[in-house]
Amino acid sequence: MKLKAIRQITGRITLLSGLHIGAGDTEMHIGGTDNSVVSHPHTRLPYIPGSSLKGKVRSLLEMRSGCMAETGGKPLRFAHLKKFQGQQLEEARKICSLFGTSGADGEDARELGPARVSFADCSLTPDWMEKARDVALTEIKAETAIDRISGTAQVGSLRQTERVVAGVAFSFSISIKEMEGDEDKDYTGLLLEGLKMLELDALGGSGSRGYGRVAFAFDDDSIQRQFDAISFA
Repeated sequence: MKLKAIRQITGRITLLSGLHIGAGDTEMHIGGTDNSVVSHPHTRLPYIPGSSLKGKVRSLLEMRSGCMAETGGKPLRFAHLKKFQGQQLEEARKICSLFGTSGADGEDARELGPARVSFADCSLTPDWMEKARDVALTEIKAETAIDRISGTAQVGSLRQTERVVAGVAFSFSISIKEMEGDEDKDYTGLLLEGLKMLELDALGGSGSRGYGRVAFAFDDDSIQRQFDAISFA
């Protein structure tokens, strides 16, 4: 299998609502935040991990394909393909080829080749990097469970969650490998469909409560037009 080209898709992710991608804190300090956002260890500026973007796009594509019910919610692997047939098998193979499959599948998975897509971590755009000197980029949102009968807060349920504020923008870069024999696969189209679904869903935690709404803008006009034309109606 021969690598023919590597295509880069770049652009901007703008937050339409507060975003929380957790830092995985192992300890909580008195008076501190229960759930802090992931940030660069040196600058303390927030960023979007490429793994968060990739994981959400992949899970949405797998959900749409109907494969998730067969995998029990685990990422689709080459070993799962024998459970599918017809159009669903073809879609499952494209997802595995685009995002990669487990090394545990061994030699059998070689026919799919390497993962076609890779997601870079998304740093603040240059203008927001400059604004970070003067304005706060995160907020602390207090949340509590409400007793539905009395309408009062439940004792001990208060949590303070850090969010990157709405309006902040990040630069993204996604690379797609084009292998010999991929000419009729349209992996770029599949990726854009996943990103469009992400726009309609949410990134990060607490999406059902309004967190993580985002909008994508692409540097390449032809990619932007292709993205804007996608509809799931």
